[in-house]
Amino acid sequence: MLRVGLDTSPLVLTKAGTARYLTSLLEGLDEAPEVEVSKLAWGDDGRATKVARDMLWYPSRLGRAAKGAGVDVLHCPTMRAPFRSKIPLVVSVHDVAVLRHPEMFNGWTRRYSERALPKVVRAANAIVVGSAFSRDELLELLPVDQSKVRVIPYGVGPPFTPKGPAADGDYVLAVSTLEPRKNFDRLVEGFRRSGFDGLELRVVGAEGWGGVGVDGDRVRHLEGVDNEELARLYRGAVAVVYVSLYEGFGLPVLEAMACGTPVVAPAGRPYDEFSQGIAFEVDPLDVDSIAAGIQRAVASGSQPVGVRRAADFTWERAVGSHVDLYKELAG
Repeated sequence: MLRVGLDTSPLVLTKAGTARYLTSLLEGLDEAPEVEVSKLAWGDDGRATKVARDMLWYPSRLGRAAKGAGVDVLHCPTMRAPFRSKIPLVVSVHDVAVLRHPEMFNGWTRRYSERALPKVVRAANAIVVGSAFSRDELLELLPVDQSKVRVIPYGVGPPFTPKGPAADGDYVLAVSTLEPRKNFDRLVEGFRRSGFDGLELRVVGAEGWGGVGVDGDRVRHLEGVDNEELARLYRGAVAVVYVSLYEGFGLPVLEAMACGTPVVAPAGRPYDEFSQGIAFEVDPLDVDSIAAGIQRAVASGSQPVGVRRAADFTWERAVGSHVDLYKELAG
């Protein structure tokens, strides 16, 4: 039996894409007969606890907890991880936005990441990224041996399917945490310029940092949305708009595709690794481009080709690749 220690502390901090990755990984590993998972976590979501977790849990206590649990491999599903490890260490780096665009993050995250990330990637025996784009960014911005980096694309699955109940109303949907890099000012203005006065913009996402707000005429912010309701919202939307300024993957784009909903996304990487020819590509820095993308997406109707493409990206495949990596490191 392969014993894997998995840091589940991020689940108290976020319900966004990182949480989707971690919960899907946990569910898949629970069904893998050759793997036994020890869930390792410390603290709550309080501000002081977050700092203490960064300063104490990851540098020292997590390694001790993993050793005490007798695990063969330790996996940290975010870039927060020990600076050294006697146990084979896997670290998932979802993006390096904090290094590429530090101005988009709060002071603590910038300072911590600048100092901690080089130590984390040095300590890791393997680094998991969700896209070739993230791999290339990681190799450019950090001193990483390329042989350590494994590209394992994210997945999608139920309840994100084209069949099922759909939310009522005529609306465009955006799914993102409310923070500066998600580009909400341009998204909202692009929505207004698209000319669909009879449509509402519904925004699903937790409040982040930076004082980003999306309230206003025909704009509605929805919080506390579970996966089943999110799937209904995807299916009921006339279009999904995702115009983040920087992402390592962009999971809402794949989820919208899986539900058969037309989706607007930035042109180029990393989206072209899974949505090229399907997403309506825009320049996220150009409001008129966003407006035109929304117009084209709304006019297109359902997208069965998106459903077929999304079927190539499953969490079962992703989990299987993780298990193979764990076995390799455990010897």
